[in-house]
Amino acid sequence: MPNTLSTPKAITLIALSIMIIFSGIIAFDAPSTIVLIAAGAAVIILSMIWGIKWEVIEKDLLDSIRSMFIPILILLAVGMMVGIWMLSGTIPMIVYYGLLFIKPSIFLFVVCLACCLMSIMAGTSWGTIGTIGVAFMGVSIGLGVPLPYTAGAIVVGAIFGDKMSPLSDTTVMSAAVSDVRLVDHIRHMLYTTVPGLVISLLLYLVLGFNYSGEIENEKITSIMNTLDTHFNLNPILLLPPIVILFLIYRNKPTLPVFGVGIILGGLLAAIFQGQGITEIATALNEGFLSSTGVELVDEMLQRGGLEGMLGTVGLLIAAAVFGSPLRSAGVIDVILNSIQRLAKTGKSMMLSNLSLHSFMFIITGSYYVTFAVLGPMMKSMYDKYGLHRKNFSRTLEDTGTALAPLIPWSVTGAFIAETLGVATGDYALYAPMLYLGIIFAIIYIITGFGIAKVEPTNKGNTNAAQHAADI
Repeated sequence: MPNTLSTPKAITLIALSIMIIFSGIIAFDAPSTIVLIAAGAAVIILSMIWGIKWEVIEKDLLDSIRSMFIPILILLAVGMMVGIWMLSGTIPMIVYYGLLFIKPSIFLFVVCLACCLMSIMAGTSWGTIGTIGVAFMGVSIGLGVPLPYTAGAIVVGAIFGDKMSPLSDTTVMSAAVSDVRLVDHIRHMLYTTVPGLVISLLLYLVLGFNYSGEIENEKITSIMNTLDTHFNLNPILLLPPIVILFLIYRNKPTLPVFGVGIILGGLLAAIFQGQGITEIATALNEGFLSSTGVELVDEMLQRGGLEGMLGTVGLLIAAAVFGSPLRSAGVIDVILNSIQRLAKTGKSMMLSNLSLHSFMFIITGSYYVTFAVLGPMMKSMYDKYGLHRKNFSRTLEDTGTALAPLIPWSVTGAFIAETLGVATGDYALYAPMLYLGIIFAIIYIITGFGIAKVEPTNKGNTNAAQHAADI
C-alpha cells in the first residue's frame, strides 16, 4: 500500500474538501463542526480506498488532537475564569470605570492600544482577549458602540502583541522552525504588521467619531447605577487581572496562571459579593446567570462558564478530523514537491509558499500543525535563491498567527468567537490588520522592498545566483 497518494489523487482530495466545506457552510448554512467532520470522513474514506492504511490515519489524527489538548484546556479555563470574574465583580468593576473614564469617540482607539500593550507585555493574545477583552465588550454595550467594531479592535491589538512579543509562543515557534534569530524575526515582521496596525487605528478613530453623538448619558448612568447596586465594587477586585498579567509577563505557564485567576476570583466572590460554594460552582460551570433586572446589564454580564466552551471544543476536534487525514495521505508533500519543480524565481517561490501556508492553515486551522509540518520542509528553499530565512518566518506569522482569527474552525478563531460572543464573519471587516499583512507581504515580494537577501547556498551554481538577482 502507498505511503502517499499520487498528484492527481491529492488534488482530488483537496478539491473534494473545498467543495464540501463551501457548499456545507455557505450554500446550506450547516454548522461548521458537522461540515468539517463530513469533509474529514470523505477524505478518510477515499484515502483508504486508494491504499492509505487506517493505522497511519489514526496515528496522525491522535497526534493532531494531542497537539490541541493544552489549547482546549486553556479554552475551558478561560470559560471558567470569565464566569467567576463576573460573579466576583472583577469584570463589572472594569466595565464601571471604563464607562466612567473612556469617551465613546476614542473608545475603539483606546481598546486597540490597550490590547496591544497587554499582549506585548504578556505574550498572549488569548490571555488578553479572555480578560480585558471581555471587559471591553461590556463597556462597548454600555457606550452603544457596535460589538463587531469592538471585537475587531480587541483582536487587532491582541494579535499585534502576539506577533511582536518575544514571549509569544507563535513568535518563538515561527523563528525556531525557520532557524532565525528571534530579534531578527520580530524586526522583520514590522514591515508587514505596523502598516496594518496604523490603518486599523485610523479606522477606529473614524468609526468612533461617527458613533460618538449617539450615546445616551441616561443609559450609561443606568448601567453604572445597576452595577454599583448589585456588586461591591472594591478596588481589590482588580487583583486577579493584575496577578495574571504579572505571572504571564514572568513567562509562567498559561494554564496554571489561569488556574490562579480562577481561585482568586472564587475567593473574591465569597469575600466581597457574599457568594457561597454553590453559586461559585454554578458560575464556573454555566457562567454568570444572575439577573439584575436591567436587560442591557444582563446582556453584558451573562457570559463565561465551562459549558459555554464545549461547542468550541467540538469544533476544534472536528478540525483535527478534517485536517489530519490530508497529512496522512501526503497531500502536503505532493504540493511542496510541485512548488520545487515549478518555481523558477525567488519571487515565484515566495508567492507559492505564502499561498501554500495560507491554504494549509485554512484547511487545518492550527498553526501548531502548519508551523511544525511545513516549517522544516520550506525553509531550505530560501537558501537556494539567496533569500534570508526571516522572509519565511515572517510569512508563517502573516499567514498563520494573523490569519487565525479569521478562520472560524481554527483554534484561535473559535476561541475568540466564543469568548467575545461575536461571530468571526461579523468582526472580520473591522480587523484589517489581520489580512493587510498578507497584502503587504505580496507587494513586498513583487517589488523587492522589505525582502532580506543573503548569498545563495550553492555559490557555484550560476542558476541560483540568477534566481537571487531576479528578486
